[in-house]
Amino acid sequence: MNYRHAYHAGNFADVVKHVALVAILRHLRAKDKPFRVIDTHAGRGFYDLAGSEAVRTSEADDGIARVRELTGPPALETYLQIVRSLGPARYPGSPLIAARLLRPKDRLVAMEKQREEFAGLKSALTMFATVRVAEADGYARLKALLPPPERRGLVLIDPPYESEDEFARAAAALIAAHKKFATGIYMLWFPIKSPAAANAFAGEIVNAGVGKLLRIAIDTGAPPKPDKARLSAAGLLIANPPFGFAAEMRALVPILAPALGQGGPAAIAVDWLSGGEN
Repeated sequence: MNYRHAYHAGNFADVVKHVALVAILRHLRAKDKPFRVIDTHAGRGFYDLAGSEAVRTSEADDGIARVRELTGPPALETYLQIVRSLGPARYPGSPLIAARLLRPKDRLVAMEKQREEFAGLKSALTMFATVRVAEADGYARLKALLPPPERRGLVLIDPPYESEDEFARAAAALIAAHKKFATGIYMLWFPIKSPAAANAFAGEIVNAGVGKLLRIAIDTGAPPKPDKARLSAAGLLIANPPFGFAAEMRALVPILAPALGQGGPAAIAVDWLSGGEN
């Protein structure tokens, strides 16, 4: 799958991923101690929904366009406030959302190896004093950034899944990072083309010793399309999610599922793969 994000910005997967991201950042902000966010595949910062790439796929029509006017729990409200602040034709990427939620004492490191995307990222984040951007391979650079000086934080791994070994590389990156910074929060996004492959991918991470792992999966129920790039299901793996995060995500299911489904409510599951809360 070629997941050049400009073609898919604001789709159903972005909505779920970014609401989850906001929820985690809100939890981190709840404590006075500073934290750091590390984004390994940051993209360009924000996306033009009126641009040729987004218009070609129109995926935002079945994503952010359906939820823009919803109301709900604080994570959803905060996410939508950020989206609306950019106007109807722009959609924020993960690094811009994170930058907007940092306090003066918090930090963001955003990495992007594609030169054109990096140029957009640098421009989008130039106004934020708490942000450092790097034109770098996030997989290669991640271990050197861990543990962060703050000893608190979130690592977001959101690769493009353009190569055949991307699942293996993403899993290896999370496992290696977790060994260096075992108390950090990790969020790994992945497309679901095959449920069996997705289960094996998650199982590899559990078997490597990540003892507290939550999975959020969404299937829109969209019928197969001739265009193989169109995604209908995706997931998130969250290692060491904050206490109460799973319940917060489950509370969003009855709000988001009807809006994001195709021909009926989307199937959204929030399940512990290892560990969990009492």
